[in-house]
Amino acid sequence: ATIRKVIYTTNAIESVHRQFRKLTRTKGAFPNENSLLKLLYPGLMNAQEKWTMPIQSWNLALSQLAIYFEGRLNTVMTL
Repeated sequence: ATIRKVIYTTNAIESVHRQFRKLTRTKGAFPNENSLLKLLYPGLMNAQEKWTMPIQSWNLALSQLAIYFEGRLNTVMTL
């Protein structure tokens, strides 16, 4: 249950994609790449400000993942 809770609360990438879709939905096309970046950059900075809270129960979830994926997680992360 702890792992599922951490996964559901850490959908940061989906949140950024949602923010980008929201910003670009009303635009038909962009004249160049810079105009798109100028629109998306403030949205990304806004999303970054919301990521200040640490993930609750991360250590517990990480320990459970280490048990489940015995030996494989230790090569990637130090516990």
